[in-house]
Amino acid sequence: MRSGSASNELPETDGPLGGSTAPAPPSWSSIPPGDHGVRLVVCDMDGTLLTKAGTVPDTFWPLLEVMRSRGVTFVPASGRQYATLAALFERAADEVSYIAENGCLVVHSGVTVSATCLDVDIVRQVVQAVREAPGATELGLVVCGLDSAYIERTDPAFVAEAAKYYARLERVEDLTAVTDKVLKLAIYDFTDAERTAERVFGSIAAREQVVVSGKHWIDIMSRDADKGRAVRSLQETLGIPPARTAVFGDYLNDLEMLNAARWSFAMANAHPEVRARARYLAPADDEDGVVTVLSRLFGS
Repeated sequence: MRSGSASNELPETDGPLGGSTAPAPPSWSSIPPGDHGVRLVVCDMDGTLLTKAGTVPDTFWPLLEVMRSRGVTFVPASGRQYATLAALFERAADEVSYIAENGCLVVHSGVTVSATCLDVDIVRQVVQAVREAPGATELGLVVCGLDSAYIERTDPAFVAEAAKYYARLERVEDLTAVTDKVLKLAIYDFTDAERTAERVFGSIAAREQVVVSGKHWIDIMSRDADKGRAVRSLQETLGIPPARTAVFGDYLNDLEMLNAARWSFAMANAHPEVRARARYLAPADDEDGVVTVLSRLFGS
């Protein structure tokens, strides 16, 4: 049975849910169990749903069946490539929509809802910045295209990191010669991504988005693309309002999508800014946090 009291007490709003001054949001356990009317679930992958081994937890699949039976759309939302996400959810391909490349690509029922690309001159500027950066050997660039992802570096350590997130990955001699439409530029930093984002790409941030998406990853994207805009485009496509949307995230590239949902959850292992923005705190990724919370929201 739907638990109307808890649901009706939450404000109907599209704006930020949670304050930057709050030390931590309330626990997920403060939500009474029951069907709270959620019909769109958007979930970050690394540090949120996936196991430390980078796989979907076994406990998730029965819950996906529950969501399917109730007409709920589940959406992986990640900096990962669309092909990589599709491979992760291959066993339920017809039941899942996708927000890939940190919101630059949105796919629903196999149809592209939106694709936001970068200008060629920005691609060339970033390639040059990576090549000339102090400590450039600590940086590796992935040019993320519509058809594939592309790299110049061939050392095993970098290739292994890139391959985790890009199932379609091609080695090229010169990244500036790539003719594919470019959704995003992803820079792997072997040391400290937050520090490098400002030091190396500060000037680019005046024109495009420079987002720290993990301890070692920086994403450069159009200012017209982020996970929040992607969630809103799906809400419009599906006719599902923020009041019936739940989102889960752990890192800075998840901040915008927390604003697009009435039910916003930061993982216990989340970055402090994410914890401050979310309405609720979920258990950590390695405690099956997403499945635990969704089971509560659906009363399953």
